[in-house]
Amino acid sequence: MDLRSLKQRFALIGNSSAFNHALSVAVRVAPTNLTVLINGESGVGKDVFSKIIHSLSPRKHNEFIAVNCGAIPEGTIDSELFGHEKGAFTGASDTRKGYFEFVDGGTIFLDEIGEMPLGTQARLLRILESGEFLKVGSSKVQKTDVRVIAATNKNLLELIQKGKFREDLYYRLNTVPIAVPPLRERKEDIHLLFRKFAMDFCENHRIEPIILEEDAQALLNAYPWYGNIRELKNLAEQIAVLSKERLINADLLSTFLPSTDGRDTRLPMVVNGSEYQDSESSFREREMLYTVLFEMRNDIKQLREMLLAMSQGKGIEPWEKDIPQPFPSEYSPSRSFEVKALESSSAKSPIVISTDQPKDAEVVEESLSIADKERELIEKALKKHKGKRKDAALDLEIAERTLYRKIKQYNIQI
Repeated sequence: MDLRSLKQRFALIGNSSAFNHALSVAVRVAPTNLTVLINGESGVGKDVFSKIIHSLSPRKHNEFIAVNCGAIPEGTIDSELFGHEKGAFTGASDTRKGYFEFVDGGTIFLDEIGEMPLGTQARLLRILESGEFLKVGSSKVQKTDVRVIAATNKNLLELIQKGKFREDLYYRLNTVPIAVPPLRERKEDIHLLFRKFAMDFCENHRIEPIILEEDAQALLNAYPWYGNIRELKNLAEQIAVLSKERLINADLLSTFLPSTDGRDTRLPMVVNGSEYQDSESSFREREMLYTVLFEMRNDIKQLREMLLAMSQGKGIEPWEKDIPQPFPSEYSPSRSFEVKALESSSAKSPIVISTDQPKDAEVVEESLSIADKERELIEKALKKHKGKRKDAALDLEIAERTLYRKIKQYNIQI
C-alpha cells in the first residue's frame, strides 16, 4: 500500500519526511510477526501506528487489544496480562483469563512499556521467547501466539542503566524500532492538522469555521508543542468555541497559547563538551557563592557610604534598626576601621564610628573574584573539619567528588 492511500484510509494528516519515514517502516513491518517498539513523546499518536500495523498484518481478523502498562497497579498487572487461578490471592473468587490468553492469535499493544514492573518484564520476556506463560497461582504452562507491539515515551536505555528495565527485554522488543517525530519537528504539518481539527469540530457543532492569517500560522509553527498533536487539537477546538472573531491573527492567537516560561526544553546541559552530570551539587555550589557575593556587595556599599560621609565631614546618623554583624576578617577591607558602640541603658544606642585615617584616605576594594572566594571557603571548611573532606563537603553543601575536584583545581594542601 502506498502512503497516500494509507493516509486516506486512516485519516492521517502530514507530509513531513520524518512522519512519512515512520509510516513506511510501519507498512513494511506489518506483514511480518516481528516485535515492534514505537518511540515517541506523549501525544504524537503512537497508538495509531499500532493499529496500522495490526490492520495491515495477517492477524487483522483476530483480536487487537491496547493495554496501558502505567495505568495498571503493580499488584494486579500480572493478573491482568496473564490471568489467575481461583483462590490465587484475596479476592480471586474465580479463574480469569489474561489479555495474552484472550488475544491468542491476535495483537497486543503494550503502551508505556517503561512503566512495567521488573517481575512482569521477566514474564513478558518468556512469552516473547517461547510463547509460554503461567497464570498467577498456577503451575500449568500455557501457550499463546500473540504479536507484541510496545510503545514508550521514555529512554529505555537510561532506565536500563538505572536498573529499572531489563536489557534482554529491551533488545527483544526493539527488533524493529519506529520513531514517531514530535510535532515541533513537523512544522509543515502543523497548520494542516490545525485546519483539519478546527473544520471537523466546527462541522460537528455547526459553528462558523475559523481561518488563520499568515502571521498566526507563523506563530503556530514557532510554538514548541510539548503536548504534540493532542495539545494542537485541544487548542483548535478551544479557539473555535471561545473566539468571537473567525479570522484569527497572531495577536488573537497568542491569547490562547499558554506561556512556555520555565518549561523543559528537553536539551541536556553541556559543560566542556560533555553532559553535565552533577547538576544538583553545582547548583548548591553556585547558590553558596552568589549568597556570599551579595552579602559582600551590601557590606561594601555600607562602607562606601560611611567613608563618603566622613570625607565630607558629616556625622554618622545613628541607626534605628538592627545592627548588622561585624565583618569577618576575610571580608574586611585592607585598611581597618574601629567601630565602637557607646554603652547605654537604652536598648537602641547610637553608634559612633571613629577612624585614624585622613579624610582623603584612599579606599582599596577587595577582590571580588569568584574563584578566590570559592577557594577561601573551601580552605575554611577543611580547616574547620580538620581536613575531613566528607564533613567539609556536607558543610559546604556540595558533592564530595565536587570538593575533590576543587581541591585539585586550586592545589589546596590539606
